[in-house]
Amino acid sequence: MVNLKINNKEICVPEGTSILEAAKQNKIKIPTLCYLKDINEIGACRICLVEIKGKETLVASCNTEVEEGMEVFTNTKKVQMARMTNIQLILARHNTNCPACTRNGNCVLQDLGNELARGPLPFKRSYTHEPWNREFPLIRNSSKCVKCMRCVQICDKVQTLGIWDIVNTGYRTAVNVADDRSIEQTDCAACGQCITHCPVGALHERDDIVKFEEALYDEDKIVVVQIAPAVRAAWGEGLGLTREQATEKRMVAAVRAMGVDYVFDTNFTADLTIMEEGNEFIERMKNPEKHQWPMFTSCCPGWVRFLKGQYPELIPNLSTAKSPQQMFGAVTKSYYAKLLDVDPNRIFCVSIMPCIAKKAECEIPVMNDAGAGPDVDMSLTTRELDRLVKLHLIDAAELEEEEFDMPLGVGTGAAVIFGATGGVMEAALRTASFVLEGHNPDPDAFKVVRGLDGIKEAEVEIAGIKVKAAVASGLGNARKICDMIRAGEADYHFVEIMACPGGCAGGGGQPIKDGEELAGVRGENLYALDKANTLRFSHENPSVIAAYNDYFEHPLSHVSHKLLHTDHSAWKMPNEK
Repeated sequence: MVNLKINNKEICVPEGTSILEAAKQNKIKIPTLCYLKDINEIGACRICLVEIKGKETLVASCNTEVEEGMEVFTNTKKVQMARMTNIQLILARHNTNCPACTRNGNCVLQDLGNELARGPLPFKRSYTHEPWNREFPLIRNSSKCVKCMRCVQICDKVQTLGIWDIVNTGYRTAVNVADDRSIEQTDCAACGQCITHCPVGALHERDDIVKFEEALYDEDKIVVVQIAPAVRAAWGEGLGLTREQATEKRMVAAVRAMGVDYVFDTNFTADLTIMEEGNEFIERMKNPEKHQWPMFTSCCPGWVRFLKGQYPELIPNLSTAKSPQQMFGAVTKSYYAKLLDVDPNRIFCVSIMPCIAKKAECEIPVMNDAGAGPDVDMSLTTRELDRLVKLHLIDAAELEEEEFDMPLGVGTGAAVIFGATGGVMEAALRTASFVLEGHNPDPDAFKVVRGLDGIKEAEVEIAGIKVKAAVASGLGNARKICDMIRAGEADYHFVEIMACPGGCAGGGGQPIKDGEELAGVRGENLYALDKANTLRFSHENPSVIAAYNDYFEHPLSHVSHKLLHTDHSAWKMPNEK
């Protein structure tokens, strides 16, 4: 242990602790901009400067370790003036058109400017305008980049894709796409983790709100909205709602108040996914010699993009089942259009997702099996949902709760946990157990796959068959799993992978709270919804049963294969051969 003083307060912390962390542990505030614990501790922004007695030069507190007898001062005149100068320099090189920024009111730099900058900026404003493909799901605004390196580090250390890097030298030094490429030339998974870890508005999702509004006011279109499981665990955060206020039924009321025609639950097709993917897994187990092993889940488009770009030889391992988003679009423009007795071309299917890779997924050319244009016409993030609620002047806290529309509004507890890492695996094992043993297991029998560990392994026995399973979240962990499989060091049967740490609950389209990882809290909310649901098995969803009886016949039928499955090799990533 190390004894020191911070602002004359005697404290004791473990050896190796940074001054910044020592201060935090003792509720002493030191402002930061570029800092992310264990990910970006490089002192680039110089906002966390402190003064140490006996040293002439100020030091960055984020990467300076405590020493025995050290005396630290966090708010002297020298520190204040240095911080003010540094924040003014950063502001001078940042496009401060805050009202038009997606991070207005939720921006670290904006808060620091309000706290630390004094009076008009003494430096000449100058910022860059680099070209960018505005059609790509992820948008970079170079005029807002503060060169904090967070995007570089999160992509390198956590997602292991190396999309971003430092380019140029000297005063021209900037952050941009690595290796002098455009973003569409890279293997970017569109996971959006760089967005949620950017402290400003330099990175954000493509804004599709105008396109949504155009459809909303087109009298010939029937606007159908589906809402993903993980959205209900986070949508209220960007609106200042408590978790008690931000119920899924109030979320439904908020979306319906915008004037859409139908509000459905993606949980319906999450259950449908389990029926198709679970039965596919059973069929593979019956004929193991015909398939590459293990079988991978295919629900997460960020993971699918990663696999296709980084490990194309493992594409046959992917389940052929579409993601719940894409299944929903195909169901809406076939089965539901028939129920409504309308031309499916009139249906405009919108998904609200915790993810930006979903924007890319609904634009895949082969995702049009219902024959009425794209199966899903557009995808909005949870953040875009919150912006729409504000745009429509909806006071969400005062809304009366409303139910999803029927019949595509029924979802089970097994479906809602799709939003948490391990949830797809657990839901699939629940139904596989029923199919093979003829009765329902304890709904919590497979909870061993829950939790936020980056890689989880489990061996479960179903009908005398031992199933070796693995769950990974975060693409760095996905890489470890793929490397083991490639090297012949893993003998799994079934592997669930989500691109974002913690699963969809921590998705790149979720509300941002700087410095906080909320996947765990949101995941707990989803598990509570599962436990409270009277239906906890996908095969018991009455609307799914009716859909099979009336239209799809049975899992893996010809109709199911046409509408609910896909060929992952029918489209290419930029570097995929």
